[in-house]
Amino acid sequence: MMIPAFLKPFEAMASAELGGHKNLVIIQLSGGNDGLNTIVPYGNDIYYQKRTTIAVGKNDVVKLDDMQGLNPNLSALKEIYDQGWMGIINSVGYPNPDRSHFRSMDIWQTASESNQFLTTGWIGRYLDSNCAVCKNPYTAIEVDDTLSLAMKGAKMKGIAVEDPDKLFQTTREPFFKELVHNHNDANLNEDNLGYLYKTMAETYSSAEYIQQTSKTYTVKGDYPATPFANQLKTVSKFINSGLETHVYYVSLSGFDTHVAQQPQQGRQLKIYGDAVAAFIKDLKQTGKLDDTLVMTFSEFGRRVEQNASNGTDHGTANNILLFGGKLKKAGIYNDAPDLVQLDNGDLKYTVDFRDVYATLLDKWLDVSNSVVLGKEFGRMKFI
Repeated sequence: MMIPAFLKPFEAMASAELGGHKNLVIIQLSGGNDGLNTIVPYGNDIYYQKRTTIAVGKNDVVKLDDMQGLNPNLSALKEIYDQGWMGIINSVGYPNPDRSHFRSMDIWQTASESNQFLTTGWIGRYLDSNCAVCKNPYTAIEVDDTLSLAMKGAKMKGIAVEDPDKLFQTTREPFFKELVHNHNDANLNEDNLGYLYKTMAETYSSAEYIQQTSKTYTVKGDYPATPFANQLKTVSKFINSGLETHVYYVSLSGFDTHVAQQPQQGRQLKIYGDAVAAFIKDLKQTGKLDDTLVMTFSEFGRRVEQNASNGTDHGTANNILLFGGKLKKAGIYNDAPDLVQLDNGDLKYTVDFRDVYATLLDKWLDVSNSVVLGKEFGRMKFI
């Protein structure tokens, strides 16, 4: 009300500039999260026959329909689900699955075949593609102190930023600053030393932009006091400050539940669910939810039958959770996992995870999925 009338058109232009692009937030649950105890098939008696001591009780499940419901530790997400801001894709995997944490995570991060070894990640190749916005490392930010393989391309890569102020101060230390200024582009050849200097120069320039831009906004949403929630709070700060970043990557570990699964997974799911619920509500409040899509994955699910240690062993297919204000098909996307027709005790996948990636690339990030993934994959109808 205090803005003079002749300045209001400029205010509207500034608001449009801060909000116009879409944001993709990727959440990695490391350790192989047990999908069957996350989205619980409580309507299937086989689930209880196979998991006599670790199954989530029917009276404890946060019911979504007559067959499936949320683990009670994800109860904060029920409101998000009811608003139409959450989607669930069951039985996601890939042919000839690998049960190694490291290899399977590489497959998910690079979008490779199970017998194919790639050195670039699918987000990194998105940065390498000819998309109009992929001009700077901060097009993709991982909220961490190290960069995942998913974010590394052949020509470009994202940038790891745990704390914008800390990164800025580090790049302004005399040694770092001197190295950057003493090596101009003519010295940046293709050898390892040239690559290092190029990376340092990109980090130097990006650190100032990220720090200066992000400090223009203070997050108003109420977040839990956990490191994971703080990562999402940082993403909110970046999105709402108008940072020209299109992909954010965060992770939560602790899902390798071979022994005493219920308390361990329960703790991690509560950390995840409470933080994501706070994040989605925050974005809704600031008007950014329609421009943001969140995808959660883990490198594999767990076996259908529990083990002798009240836990579960490495399995195959799993669920993917989606969040956003513009989901065309919210709720449960496909049928519950088939607990009868198994592959040597494991769930059979019905959705290739690269079909999910292809949909995100084509419909959300506006690049050809075949350019990034190496061949054409199917597109789904969740957006």
